[in-house]
Amino acid sequence: MSETIKILIVDDSEDDALLVERELRRGGLDADCKRVDSAITMSDAIMSQSWDVVVTDHNMPGFSSQEALGIVKQYAMDVPFIIVSGSIGEDIAVEAMKAGAHDYIMKDNLTRLMPAIERELREADIRRARRRAEETVQHLAYHDALTGLVNRAEFEYRLKKVFMRCRDEKAIAALLYMDLDQFKIVNDTCGHLAGDQLLCQIASLLKSKLRKVDTLARIGGDEFGILLENCTTESALSVASSLTEVVDDFRFVWRDHTFRIGVSIGMVPIDANSASPTSVLSAADAACYAAKESGRNRVHVYTEHDSELAKRQGEMQWVEKISLAVEQNRFVLYRQPIKSLSDTDEAMHYELLLRMYSPDGQIILPGAFIPAAERYNMMSVIDNWVLHTAMTWLALHAQEIKDSGSFYTINLSGSTLGDEQTLSYILTMIEDNGSPADRICFEITETAAIANFSNALNFINTLKHKGCRFALDDFGSGLSSFAYLKNLPVDYLKIDGSFVRDITFDKTDKAIVKSIIEIGHTLGLKTIAEFVENEDILALLEEMGVDYVQGYAIGKPEPHINTEVATHLFERKLDTAN
Repeated sequence: MSETIKILIVDDSEDDALLVERELRRGGLDADCKRVDSAITMSDAIMSQSWDVVVTDHNMPGFSSQEALGIVKQYAMDVPFIIVSGSIGEDIAVEAMKAGAHDYIMKDNLTRLMPAIERELREADIRRARRRAEETVQHLAYHDALTGLVNRAEFEYRLKKVFMRCRDEKAIAALLYMDLDQFKIVNDTCGHLAGDQLLCQIASLLKSKLRKVDTLARIGGDEFGILLENCTTESALSVASSLTEVVDDFRFVWRDHTFRIGVSIGMVPIDANSASPTSVLSAADAACYAAKESGRNRVHVYTEHDSELAKRQGEMQWVEKISLAVEQNRFVLYRQPIKSLSDTDEAMHYELLLRMYSPDGQIILPGAFIPAAERYNMMSVIDNWVLHTAMTWLALHAQEIKDSGSFYTINLSGSTLGDEQTLSYILTMIEDNGSPADRICFEITETAAIANFSNALNFINTLKHKGCRFALDDFGSGLSSFAYLKNLPVDYLKIDGSFVRDITFDKTDKAIVKSIIEIGHTLGLKTIAEFVENEDILALLEEMGVDYVQGYAIGKPEPHINTEVATHLFERKLDTAN
């Protein structure tokens, strides 16, 4: 052993203590020894510094090894405790070992002392390492590995305890649900390592502004929760406001980038009348997003009759409904005709439109569930269903579709434009399963294309190389249409229906539609007008030179195909082929 071992010798005889020291030096141990001979001097020595080993005589005037062992336990010392005595009997020695002593050695056989100390020091190291490992596992079970904060499970447990106190003791508290406003930008710009560092710095910043009795937890990717016990609504609001200010003043620096970070906070007071921990957490989550939607870096306080939260919680219920609709095959694709106004194109084309069946068989339009799907990142689930259903049906009817000259448009969300797996799936359906690429037109919204410009460009170019076409949907509704249009290799502009429906009497809408048609044609693009509801609109659009029209004047959406039917047909085709 190269390091100095600090040994506390408990013995009333200085000569016997010197014999112990001499034996340790003979064994090659670098020992720093101190002798004590009473409970008081032993306690003083333990209080003054840490010790690696305690070696004690058994019988001393007014003191004993049993009392010395009691003091070691009193101070929770996990060190080897070895009795060295010339008079201890075997029965007493066994009892001492049962009480916690690690070994006993007779004074006439001190050669055993050095091996005993070395063995017990190793055992002590093993015990400490095991205890540290157990403490680490215990800590990780209740704490976030990245930030060291309480994790969601522990946060919810503490929230339940707060509820019990509020109910039983009429106490008051508050829950703050926090979401960072610019976290995704940092992650996307600088990578996950930067995002992790940002979370750690924000965690430290928030912790420094709270009381020791408050609970700060990381409860999601970039979401934090705070429990403020014995805190009035006014005080909680003051805390929340101060946290938005301190985060707003904070600057995150990563290499050559500097970011201004904001935080949106949803606050829910807790008292004896609060419904349940789950409902409060849900309300706080909804309030947080209400704060985010109202301008970010704000606080939204939950109230019982909060219209914004009612809307938010209503949307949250759609998450489960969407999942069940996928599992239970309650989605269906409708199709609405798109008519060419050119004499050279007599085929009828179609847009595939999504509908959902409720459990009682009622049709639910996408306007009811798409906002919730977008908010809760479920659009990829819906897109996958639409693509699987549509591409399978198109593969089964490829020759028929080619003979008819029709093309089918399929709507894709912004999240799909950056998804390599979705792109790979589409390529597989085209290359291996026979989906007719030249009869497929993917619709992407102007807003999504601009928000994911580089990904959209790669997605479009890859599939156009296979023969697919692209339409830019709702054109004219965004802010940067013309600036980005020349760089997006789309084939069609779908003129937003909000401009089309009133063109027979609204001069501004008419001028906008005319401009879009002219720009589209200048760039070599075909134009499709949506919301063509009557013959007057149709006639005016034809006069203005629009290429395609879509709306009730052309045809209403009608049921097309669902997953169950598509899968059945596909399996039947495979059976026939085999």
